[in-house]
Amino acid sequence: MAKTAKIAPTKKWYVVRAISGQEKKVKQYIEVEITRLKLNENVSQVLIPTEKIIQIRNGKKTMKERSFYPGYVLIEAVLAGEIPHIIKNIPGVIGFLGEKKGGEAVPMRLSEVNRILGKVDELTESEGTVATNYIVGENVKVINGPFNGFNGIIEEIMEDKKKIKVTVKIFGRKTPVELNFGEVEKE
Repeated sequence: MAKTAKIAPTKKWYVVRAISGQEKKVKQYIEVEITRLKLNENVSQVLIPTEKIIQIRNGKKTMKERSFYPGYVLIEAVLAGEIPHIIKNIPGVIGFLGEKKGGEAVPMRLSEVNRILGKVDELTESEGTVATNYIVGENVKVINGPFNGFNGIIEEIMEDKKKIKVTVKIFGRKTPVELNFGEVEKE
């Protein structure tokens, strides 16, 4: 009699819909429940794609993490047996992203998974992006550097360099000056 090798079903990535703003809690609940029920073989990863953003308020930089896809948690799992039911009953979970409402969960295409995971890796490697609320033509006050105390008008925003070009009046003449985002604040 020949032995038959047991082939483990392959894990696929699924999207769990969560109440927006509660993604971290949902991730934590899923991980605790999977560990408690010893289902680690079936669920290997729970992921919230996030990006780091640097906000500048009152001249101070603050680092903040923002969900890249609000209301969604990615999960790598074999959805067999009770696992879909367990995940759906976790507080804050609305259900799985699928073709039909209340229908079976549809796994993500490999190309989508690679794109999202590549983006997540890229964002964790970068130092974060600066969230600017500046608009061209807006009046700003220089709060740091050699032009401290001067007022000016934003002429250009250079996101890639994290700088803005401001026209400042020096001795009655308009002079263009390149400043870091942290050196100015809105008037």
